[in-house]
Amino acid sequence: MLDETVFFDTLKQGLWIAVITSLPILSVALVAGLFVGLFQALTSIQELTLTFVPKLAAIVAVFWLTMGFMSQTLVAFFQDRLVPLMIGG
Repeated sequence: MLDETVFFDTLKQGLWIAVITSLPILSVALVAGLFVGLFQALTSIQELTLTFVPKLAAIVAVFWLTMGFMSQTLVAFFQDRLVPLMIGG
């Protein structure tokens, strides 16, 4: 049976891993959204695809660039923390 402190420590570490792995994508989406919003405000162009396509392209590019880091981080968390708990260590 899991001890309460081990459970909450694992949960805290898992949430921190989720924040670290999602930070690059979320920050690029924020910056792209700000630039597109600024461009729309300056030019008075209110096209819906103008907000969607650049953000999607930026998110896909950053995801492609950082997926190695994200998968290494998740695999390390699983191997170091979750698999020993599942085995019973």
